[in-house]
Amino acid sequence: MYAIVDIETTGGNATSGSITEIAIVITDGREILHRFESLVNPMQPIPLFIQNLTGITDDMVAGAPVFNQIAEQVHELLCDKIFIAHNVNFDYSFIAHQLSQHGYRLQSGKVCTVRLSRKVFTGLPSYSLGNLCRSLGIQVSNRHRASGDANATTKLFMLLLENDKENHLQGMLKKGSRESYLPMHLNTAEIESMPNTPGIYYFHDVKGKIVYVGKAKRLQKRVISHFSNNSVSGRKQELLRVVTKISYRECGNELMANIYESMEIKRLWPRFNRSQKKFEQRYGVCSFTDQRGINRLAIVKKKKNIQVHTSFPLQIDGIRILNRLVREFKLCPKMCFLQEDSIECVGLEEKFCCGICKTINDPRLYNKKVSKAIQHLTSSEPSIIIFGQGRNEEEYSCVMIGKKDLCATGFIAKKTRKQPPKKLVSLLEPGIPNEYIKSMVIRHAELYPEDAVVFT
Repeated sequence: MYAIVDIETTGGNATSGSITEIAIVITDGREILHRFESLVNPMQPIPLFIQNLTGITDDMVAGAPVFNQIAEQVHELLCDKIFIAHNVNFDYSFIAHQLSQHGYRLQSGKVCTVRLSRKVFTGLPSYSLGNLCRSLGIQVSNRHRASGDANATTKLFMLLLENDKENHLQGMLKKGSRESYLPMHLNTAEIESMPNTPGIYYFHDVKGKIVYVGKAKRLQKRVISHFSNNSVSGRKQELLRVVTKISYRECGNELMANIYESMEIKRLWPRFNRSQKKFEQRYGVCSFTDQRGINRLAIVKKKKNIQVHTSFPLQIDGIRILNRLVREFKLCPKMCFLQEDSIECVGLEEKFCCGICKTINDPRLYNKKVSKAIQHLTSSEPSIIIFGQGRNEEEYSCVMIGKKDLCATGFIAKKTRKQPPKKLVSLLEPGIPNEYIKSMVIRHAELYPEDAVVFT
């Protein structure tokens, strides 16, 4: 049994919008068994452009039932039916969300007549409801109203059933089929062909423009997760509406995927990416002299009136830097705010602190060491090569960062790993470095020193 559904709403987001009209046609695929339609009071103003499109005004819905009053009836009509709609994810998300708000759970199989039409009636110029009906000779009346569009979708669905010689509908209804949740314009084969390896992926709109870039440990699994979850957020609904193509780039390992994602976001500025678009160095290491005349180092949030000796994206990066400095230049962890005053100094226990925290050392001698640490911090920028797993058994991934904004990435044959840096950099693609990339590479070199080569 099938429930063919159409709704009109106040907007495209199920969590912030609301239903203004609903129509449901129950059919067994041969004849219509029941019709239900109703205006719905959305309990919010209907935007003017939607009033102009649908003809549904605030006055028309003022006396209509709110969704709570029809929720039980709607749930009974949809329960145990296959939910059919043109762009099914839109209608389903709104109705499922509205039902859940009133204690009802919708768990129906669903079929998108856009996706089914692409399989049954191949090669048509457009698969919008209006254009499909014109191409197939389906008479339509009362367009952009729930009852008119539901009736048109019902006629289309009957025609699809008659012409579905290869049983595409049954394939779409099989358990595990991705047809029920993928964007209506996206070819399932693009997902099926994706590997489950580390990489970056691109979502394209109908004009081919990249609207989102993401990274993944397992490409196919990550891409599917964008659409297969039960989220009714506006962002997901917009992705479902605009994504028509997916491309990807294998990266061999997670570090390379992180790096390429960061560079591509900065290069392409995709509309759906939020993080890293306005990425700034948020923390830094500063120095000051306390009341005892001791020069101290501290991690601070960057502000206009605070001068820092180096900067980094995350506070944990600063802790890592200071921990390295206190040991290399024999500084006191307490004087660098790495320990609380009430705790015994780790530097004294490990015998690299001179005792400045116990006032048993001349501040002038200690301050000289702090000055050397600051000089090292401001003048030394590490030049690092990281080798990692490639895209196949014959290659390594390779990323280089260094002075004068050196950043190069790519993949090299395993036999070239021992080439000098000047030779290696010529085999790689030049990149645009940022603090996020530098921080990732330095952190990886510290965690996995066997993968790293430091050069001058």
